[in-house]
Amino acid sequence: MDFTTFLQQLVNGASLGSMYALIAIGYTMVYGVLRLINFAHGDIMMVGAFMTYLATSMGMPFGVAVLFGVVISVLVGMLTDKIAYKPLRDAPKISLLITAIGISFFLENLFNVLFGGVPKAFSAPDYLTKVLHLGNIYLPVTVIIIPVITVLILGSVLWVLYRTKYGMAIRALAFDIPTVKLMGVNADSIISIVFALGSALAAIGGVFYAISYPSIDPLMGVIVGLKAFAAAVLGGIGSVTGAVIGGFILGFTEILVVALFPELGGYKDAFAFFFLILVLLFRPTGIMGEDLERSRF
Repeated sequence: MDFTTFLQQLVNGASLGSMYALIAIGYTMVYGVLRLINFAHGDIMMVGAFMTYLATSMGMPFGVAVLFGVVISVLVGMLTDKIAYKPLRDAPKISLLITAIGISFFLENLFNVLFGGVPKAFSAPDYLTKVLHLGNIYLPVTVIIIPVITVLILGSVLWVLYRTKYGMAIRALAFDIPTVKLMGVNADSIISIVFALGSALAAIGGVFYAISYPSIDPLMGVIVGLKAFAAAVLGGIGSVTGAVIGGFILGFTEILVVALFPELGGYKDAFAFFFLILVLLFRPTGIMGEDLERSRF
């Protein structure tokens, strides 16, 4: 592999890693507060992509369509918490986990019925499909935009967590929900905010994924969601910054391994889970993870 090809693959890896990072933030925030692995989170990404597709097919401008997709995804995420997770707050964690898997299957089959099992072509405006050239390196506009937006979102999430009262409440809930309730904080509302924020980021990641790989189907969130979960664990589940770092590492690795060893292209999805196994074996807290009894986010 020559240097130009290597740089090209780094650019591609940054774009893919950014999408994993956006989805991984939602995983890590929900886990940090509720100790819940929300396996329906990847399907929220699918909801965002499909709702944007539906809005564009109805003639809405693309920006409005993305906003529509994000809002619907936020509503789905919040309703999922209210209907499925809230009644089981005090139940064993395995009950919540099984419920999350059930919600995942429900969303996948619902959208399969509504939109059919055939993949849909996702069209984006011309200004998002342009390709710039930097020497011999091809730079699709989205490859530049997605990492920039991911970094800006990371900064915004950290600002909310550490510079606002809502962020203080989220971090306090992550330590002790009953005690925070005794202090007059509406814990259910704060948890809804966490789900809303995570769902919005998943929807944005889903739209970017649909632009980069312009075909969507009801099962698109399964593998991508599991990879984002692996990224969250790799970076340190419970750490927002770690989730982003894990996403970038996973994206770079997936792209570079296929570029260096094309014969392994059919196994590229396996590398995410190989990383997950290694992290769980040798550093269960992940790269940025700490003792969750002493630190959050």
